[in-house]
Amino acid sequence: MASSQAGPSRVPPINIPNAAPPTSRPRAASKASQSKSLADPVLRNAIRYTMSPREYESLHKYVLSRSRVLRRRAPSVMAVEKYAESSGDAAKGKSKTLGKDASASGGSRGDSYNARAVRHALRVFIATNLGMKLYDMVMARVKGQKEKEPFYKSLTLRLSLSLSTILLLYRLLFRFLGRLRMHLLEPSSEPFRARNPRTAQTLTSPYAPAVGASLAGFALGIYPSKQLRVSVAIYTMFRALEFAWNLLEGEGMIWGWKARVGGKGMVKRERPWWWGSWMIQPFAFGQLLHAVTLDRECSPVPYVDFIWKSTSTYLHSAPKDLPAGIKWPGPWDVADSLAQMAKLNWPPFVSPALFPNQETLPVSLTQLAPLTSRAHPLITSLSCATLHGSDPSCLRTYLTFWVRSFPRIGRFFLVLYSLFLLPRYKSLYNAPMAVFSQLLSQTLRLSTFVTGAISTAWASICFFQTWFPRHFLATQRFFLGGFLAGLWGFVERKRGRGIFLYSARSSVDSLWKVGVKRRWWKAMKGGDLWVFVVALAVTGAVYERDAKAVREAGWRKGVSWVRGTEWRDWGVEDDDDEMANANEEGVMSSSIQGE
Repeated sequence: MASSQAGPSRVPPINIPNAAPPTSRPRAASKASQSKSLADPVLRNAIRYTMSPREYESLHKYVLSRSRVLRRRAPSVMAVEKYAESSGDAAKGKSKTLGKDASASGGSRGDSYNARAVRHALRVFIATNLGMKLYDMVMARVKGQKEKEPFYKSLTLRLSLSLSTILLLYRLLFRFLGRLRMHLLEPSSEPFRARNPRTAQTLTSPYAPAVGASLAGFALGIYPSKQLRVSVAIYTMFRALEFAWNLLEGEGMIWGWKARVGGKGMVKRERPWWWGSWMIQPFAFGQLLHAVTLDRECSPVPYVDFIWKSTSTYLHSAPKDLPAGIKWPGPWDVADSLAQMAKLNWPPFVSPALFPNQETLPVSLTQLAPLTSRAHPLITSLSCATLHGSDPSCLRTYLTFWVRSFPRIGRFFLVLYSLFLLPRYKSLYNAPMAVFSQLLSQTLRLSTFVTGAISTAWASICFFQTWFPRHFLATQRFFLGGFLAGLWGFVERKRGRGIFLYSARSSVDSLWKVGVKRRWWKAMKGGDLWVFVVALAVTGAVYERDAKAVREAGWRKGVSWVRGTEWRDWGVEDDDDEMANANEEGVMSSSIQGE
């Protein structure tokens, strides 16, 4: 005790600042200089909202650290990680109530959910803007110079702003509604649920975050109401309906259930072998052919132009000996003339070679005079004189179309599919015969489908003229002819799903425009926005119910990324985890039984 009390009096006083080593002050200054760059809040937020700590680490490793000047002025990796962790602690703590969202928020070393949402929205804005700028430059070179638009009226800017805003709002709404749902499910929210049962039931539904976040789709209205916006809405709705169909089919709500062999349990009925997306093609082709002839302005022009280029047997180019001053009817003129023939109940053909002094054409069809004046005198139908005036036989013309068009269409698709094989060069090297066999099979099937559909559409006009009375289904024949042409889709039923769905989307767009034109229904202002929002809601609800209903892995990862839960296939990974856990439990139980 005495020694302990006397000890302190024997120790001389210590001057702490003077006792510090001379190198301590410069060392502290170096640390301060390294983190000085992060003292600026503008720089901190710029780094935070443009790249994650992991991305900054790669940038620092391969770019910044190689330059002495940049290495001195740029913040260190540890400083950026420390700031990201300090700003993302709250987000990490709250995200634990969101399941998958928790791993997404804290999976990048403190990278917060909101910062990542803003960063991804900025990247979508920049990527789409650059892509559209490049596309506009290419199209300007192809089609000639284009007048420059003001910056605030630029369609490229508005499209990029629209897509990035949709992504940002969707993530924020999904995050907010997910947290709100978890809070309302807590025991402390029981008084609120008792006072507002319907509101609580709606907000606590597992589909509430997905349906509520779909309201972000209204940001598509930033882009003006043009064909691109309508096409995006229709495409999204078709995909949503496809996902919903897969869900209903997977749960046995369409084909039903049947008793298992032996009477033990129930199993789902298999889909009929003949059922498929090819069944949409007859209705789509029927509507499109009807619209092309009777509602020209409501038809998809790029889709129809491909058909015009593949129909040289029925649509003839101008002859070389055509006198000057005479206008040769083009493909659209022929289509308009066929529509006028239908309105006139398909008038017969009077050959100008046999009756040169008579009126051989109605007044509304005088533009066909260069065609009909060269028609064979044995032809009795005005439509046949227009489509194949040099040959009086409709059947021979049909076979001639096959002989001329099938090789040309086959070569086109052979080259197209060969280009698709370039990324699969390894399989081509390992199994060349199998790849070439598949290539030829796809080319033959698709060429048969396209050639048969186009030829049947044109030949049906002649067929109905021969077998139907003039007044029977005068204008509806076009739909019936297109329906028969669409039956060729059965040939390509296994691999033609993309073509069938594209035709269906074009048909739906055309049908809506025809209905507005003929006043079957009224055009709703912003109707395409509502379609887009409903499609987002259906897609989100289906994904929440059963992610496997979205059968493409890329789409499942895309939905997960839009939600802010990383580019991961959660539906498959969850099943793999459950299977691994089940196998582990089985191994443990078997080992226990063995002991």
